[in-house]
Amino acid sequence: MKQDIHPDYHTIKIVMTDGSEFITRSTWGKEGDVMNLDIDPKSHPAWTGGQAHMLDRGGRVSRFQKKFAGFIKDEKAGDEKPAPAKKK
Repeated sequence: MKQDIHPDYHTIKIVMTDGSEFITRSTWGKEGDVMNLDIDPKSHPAWTGGQAHMLDRGGRVSRFQKKFAGFIKDEKAGDEKPAPAKKK
């Protein structure tokens, strides 16, 4: 294994958005540096259950729904729509 090719692995302090902090090891910064997070699992919508909106750019979603409408199960009626018949 080659010598002196790996970055320095040292301890740093992480400060979360709510002010809580913890010590971890990282290659970021120098020994004893402080990393202040702007986004973390306590505040980001991906972890907190925020509302995500699907954008229909250029009608792609509606074209997909129209194209595959025959394959989608109708949950209200409790039955499936028949698939198109095969041509011989």
